[in-house]
Amino acid sequence: MKNEITIRPAKNHDARKIFNFLCELEEQLFDQQEFEINYRLCLADINNIYLVAAGTDNVAIGYISCHGQILLHHGGMVFEVQELFVEKPYRNKGVGRQLLKGLEGYLNKRAYKSLEVAVNKHRASARKFYISEGFEETHVKLVRAPHPPKGGEGK
Repeated sequence: MKNEITIRPAKNHDARKIFNFLCELEEQLFDQQEFEINYRLCLADINNIYLVAAGTDNVAIGYISCHGQILLHHGGMVFEVQELFVEKPYRNKGVGRQLLKGLEGYLNKRAYKSLEVAVNKHRASARKFYISEGFEETHVKLVRAPHPPKGGEGK
C-alpha cells in the first residue's frame, strides 16, 4: 500500500475532493462556492500547509491541513493540524501516518514551538491515533458559537 501512495502539496484541482472529504468528515453539506473561495485563500497563506495523499492516478485519497500562527504565550510560531481525512478504503493502512510524516517534513524546514491538534470528543479513534503519534493531552478546548446582536445593537 505505501508504495502506491505519494504525499504532495494540495493544489487547486484537489478542491472538489477535499470539499467531499470535509462534508463526510463533518457529516454536513457545506456551501461549495464559499468553500472554494476559502480553500484558495488557505492555500495562498504561507503559514498554512495543505498536503494530499494521492493514489497511483494522482487523485487524492486523503489530506491533512495545518495552520501556523505566532502565539505570544508560546513565544513564537505554533502549528495546528486542522483536518486529517482518509477515504474509508484506505483507513487503517498507514495513510494517515504518511500524511502526518509528510507534514513533519515540511515543518522541519521551519522554526516553530509546537505542533498541536484539537480532536472532537466523539472521535475516540482519532484521539488514540494522535496519542500513538506522540501528541500529549495537555489542554481542553472550549468552543462558543457567535452571539447574535441584542436588541438594536449592530443596526
